[in-house]
Amino acid sequence: MHRSFKIALATVMVMSIHLSTALAEGSLEQGEKVFKRCAACHAATDQNKTGPGLAGIVGRTAGKAAGYNYSPGLASSSLVWDEQTLDSFLQSPRKLIPGTKMTVSVPKPDDRQSVIVYLKSLAAGN
Repeated sequence: MHRSFKIALATVMVMSIHLSTALAEGSLEQGEKVFKRCAACHAATDQNKTGPGLAGIVGRTAGKAAGYNYSPGLASSSLVWDEQTLDSFLQSPRKLIPGTKMTVSVPKPDDRQSVIVYLKSLAAGN
């Protein structure tokens, strides 16, 4: 194999890894767009609606936001909402927390990652 071909191949591999990592990280703009589907039940603030307000959700213990009547499964959960737990929950809420009130999932991995990026941008106290 020629040296220049090896360098070109290595460059393509690095670029492809970088691109797939960027896609896995999600997009704030796409997350805000996808979140519009969630807004029927959730606010991007502390306001509770049909579902709890999601401002400050990342890092919060599941089922513990003040003033919201959680399902027993979420209320007794010790999960902390981080990227991994949010991804699992958004993919299949009732698989992660049987009996949860949330029935809507986000099936596409890139949409879930983007929603998570958006949720991370929501500061508590809004």
